Amino acid sequence: MDVVEDLSPLLPESAFLRTRQLLHAWGGISLSDSKRSMVGNRLKKRLRCLGLSDFDDYLDLVEQDEPERQNFINALTTNLTAFFREEHHFAVLADYLREQPGGKTINIWCAAASTGEEPYSIAMTAVEALGERAARRIRIVASDLDTGVLAHAETGVYGIDRIERLSRDRLRRFFFRGTGKYEGKVKVKPELRAMISFRQINLLGAQWPVPQHVDVLFCRNVMIYFNKETQAKILERFVPLLAPTSLLIAGHSESYSHVSHLFRPVGRTIYRLVNPRGRQ
Repeated sequence: MDVVEDLSPLLPESAFLRTRQLLHAWGGISLSDSKRSMVGNRLKKRLRCLGLSDFDDYLDLVEQDEPERQNFINALTTNLTAFFREEHHFAVLADYLREQPGGKTINIWCAAASTGEEPYSIAMTAVEALGERAARRIRIVASDLDTGVLAHAETGVYGIDRIERLSRDRLRRFFFRGTGKYEGKVKVKPELRAMISFRQINLLGAQWPVPQHVDVLFCRNVMIYFNKETQAKILERFVPLLAPTSLLIAGHSESYSHVSHLFRPVGRTIYRLVNPRGRQ
């Protein structure tokens, strides 16, 4: 009998506490008590893959082995996304892009790219707003902590169920429909993919390989995984990257009221600097 099959998905309290400490230390992510069952189920899959029967043995391995550490982070990172999620943000983005001077390069950072739906939605919005000029003027950096979702995003391949919300015009304009073994899938067209640079970035890491100035920063539905103190530290680091006219876009359930000395709301979950110390 495979002893791993008898593992309860509910971690022992000590293993859950250790998991929380490790995930917070490496990714800054805070797990609530309610996540214990979810964590147990996800880590159980890693134990099965490795032939382990004890959560503590697995956590020992995670602390010693860098590749498995990344698998650990990937397993516990929740990735819920969709094309044009929170659609009002993309309407604001389109207006912003049209208002920018004609020769200006526009840098956009998508700081929680997940499987790519958000950065590709940004790129589609740019093309719709600027036409052929978008490819020359728009630079998008799409980052995530999870290497697994980034690998998916880079392929630009999605099941038909992922594109149900897209109009026929967008599907024709921006995607190839799969045939043969790719039946039931679509792929982002190369000209759209070329607008995006995918990178692994830990928001708590010492280095952020992004442009020195950012015109639009999408940081949606990621701050909810950090406590208020960690959120404030990250938001403070955003300040030097942003200009007075730059936009910082948050998720629908996120509020930056605790850093009102840094950012002021200018729309629904859309912010600008209060006292710009970034580029002029």
